[in-house]
Amino acid sequence: MAVERTKRRGRERLGMKTVEQVRAEIPFLQTGIIYLDSAATTPTPQPVLDAMLEYFQEFSANVGRGLHRATRRATDAFEAARGKLARVIGAKPEEIAYAKNATEAINMVAQGLGLRKGDKVIATVLEHHSNLIPWQRLERTKGIELEIVRATRDCLIEPSEIEAVIDDRTRLITMTHISNAIGSIQPVEEVGKLAREHDVLFLVDAAQAVGHMPVDVRAMECDFLAAPGHKGLLGPQGTGFLYVREDHLHELEPLLLGGGIVESVDEHSCKLVEPPQVFDAGTPNIPGIIGLGRAAEYVLEIGIERIAERERELTRRMLQIADIEHVEVYGPGDLERRGGVVSFNVRGLDHHDVASMLDELANIAVRSGHHCAAPTMRHLGVEGTVRASVHYYNFEGEVEKLVEVLEQVARDFGG
Repeated sequence: MAVERTKRRGRERLGMKTVEQVRAEIPFLQTGIIYLDSAATTPTPQPVLDAMLEYFQEFSANVGRGLHRATRRATDAFEAARGKLARVIGAKPEEIAYAKNATEAINMVAQGLGLRKGDKVIATVLEHHSNLIPWQRLERTKGIELEIVRATRDCLIEPSEIEAVIDDRTRLITMTHISNAIGSIQPVEEVGKLAREHDVLFLVDAAQAVGHMPVDVRAMECDFLAAPGHKGLLGPQGTGFLYVREDHLHELEPLLLGGGIVESVDEHSCKLVEPPQVFDAGTPNIPGIIGLGRAAEYVLEIGIERIAERERELTRRMLQIADIEHVEVYGPGDLERRGGVVSFNVRGLDHHDVASMLDELANIAVRSGHHCAAPTMRHLGVEGTVRASVHYYNFEGEVEKLVEVLEQVARDFGG
């Protein structure tokens, strides 16, 4: 038995954790639900839950605020998560700043860069509201210029369209890696090269990419990358991180100031600690970050390339819905330009009604609405869509069930 456990751990370290193993380790998926809403949040595997529970049961102390063994152990586990996340994206541990989600990570950049009136930020029409509204606020309060680049009908951004609007006032380009609403994969490496050539900062919203596909911040040449813990990484909600390129660590002002990030304080001044700990003001989500670190290990045990390959195959099967009468699918036809997200509508039916029917008829969980990407919906000329999204743990039979039930819905009620 011990030999078999050792062999199993060896296979997992080599990226051989099977779909069945992963499925068995996610309690929520044992409820009978066909879960196709991973773009919103992913269920948490038992090893991640165990890591958080271990903290609560064995060393539930604050970090960096004491010398006793429990706080030392908590601090070590909390700090170790930086290295685990760094491995996932090809970064250094000291380039990882914790956040409570990708939204906070993006706001850390928006508020920390010190943008001034006349500075220009380039974004795209495909952005999640979290990568749009922070820049709108700076447009309103600081007088920056926000330039929005349009997309093709298939919801792809052409790098030439971004290059055409770069000028000597441009401070930052920000864009999504994978559209959360449509699933289209954007040319972030090409845009990163453009940013470097023009000496412009580059921020990538990788909420739908990290943990779903290989991500390499060096290849992207990005200065900042934001990601949540609760999507591709299979981590707990309320966690995330911001990658900050090493040479910008001291340029970014912390979003929050307070306890835990100071070396000395007097009545009118203070000296702050060095990055990345300077971004950890107040008591952080210690169990969540420890869980996030374990989640990063977990996806590495599966193998991120294997996750990407499986999602491509599941997406290929899911795209069979494009052949159903009355169903319209949005996004690129090229599978290589798609993540594990398929967005669609049934002609003659409201998108919310379709999502409700899938739930009621077959316990299929999908998302409906504008997906926090209203400009993308206007670009498509629709109010919203139904969105089905997958991860490594989905079975082929679940996707086939979606196709089968959607065909029934479209036949009986569409048109």
